[in-house]
Amino acid sequence: MWRGARKLLLVTALVLAAAAALPAQADLVAAAKREGRLVLYGSLTTLDVVNKIFESRYGIPVEYWRAASTRVLDRVLNETRAGRPQFDVVQTNSSPMMVLREAGAFARYPSPSYEMFGRSTRDPQALVSPQFLVIPIGIVYNTRLVRPEEAPRGLLDLLEPKWKGRVVMADPTLHTTTAQWLMELRSVLGAQWRPFLEQLAGQVGAYVESFIPVADRLVRGEFPVGLTYIRYVYQFGKEGAPLDYVRLPVFLADGHRIALGARASRPNAGKLYIETLLSRAGLLALAQDGDFVSLPGVYPPLRDAEKLRIVAMRDYDEAGLTRAREELGRIFRRR
Repeated sequence: MWRGARKLLLVTALVLAAAAALPAQADLVAAAKREGRLVLYGSLTTLDVVNKIFESRYGIPVEYWRAASTRVLDRVLNETRAGRPQFDVVQTNSSPMMVLREAGAFARYPSPSYEMFGRSTRDPQALVSPQFLVIPIGIVYNTRLVRPEEAPRGLLDLLEPKWKGRVVMADPTLHTTTAQWLMELRSVLGAQWRPFLEQLAGQVGAYVESFIPVADRLVRGEFPVGLTYIRYVYQFGKEGAPLDYVRLPVFLADGHRIALGARASRPNAGKLYIETLLSRAGLLALAQDGDFVSLPGVYPPLRDAEKLRIVAMRDYDEAGLTRAREELGRIFRRR
């Protein structure tokens, strides 16, 4: 009887909470529409699908400035420290977001949608969202240049003589996510980590700015193998790109977050956008476009996605990122 009473009380509380949320949501939508537009800085190539949902649902145009995570970090830091932020919302990789959090770039926004996500990545102060998706990093290759049976079977295979000068990757002294990934490989490779990095540096044929140029060079056939996000296999493949990825035993992945600007000119539009992105509809749209979202049992349409073992990388602070780039510079830039 007590269990039944508790269940009834819980259901009643949820109904009342939902009913109370309806006018609050209507008020937020009305206020957001009065603000007229939204300025978004981010790094996800897939956010256009969410932008379309937001614009079609609310009639509020999104001005989306997209760049690599390092450039997003630099621009937001510069605007924040100059006291002239132009953004309402920022979305990018987890470590840069945590650096920006410490720099005072974000406002507290305890979104109800944060309850959908695990507690392990929640910010106690609600200045940034939990990680709403992760993006695995791995070995991607051009299937016109490399047959599946000839492709590397693992990271250490990249050190074989046949790959010398034929690997393309982002410059770890410039690209924060590549630096973070290389440092975190220590947890995967153990004692082989340092020798692997030193020998990998001798295999690289070109350094580029970020992960997308890696994929671009692979698609154009300039290099057979590269280190980048494996989601590009699906996203570029939709346009006929001849890409596949190596099924590693474990994939280190980059988490992504979103946050409201501390001095947003359009805070209500910013809050409404965050709610739209983190809604089930928003996350499913991202998954359908190739992202590994934080919804149980939901996978992108990438072959074997449901079989992969994915481990999210830990966050680095600003000093940690600086140390990583400096250490990796001594390895990769001395060649």
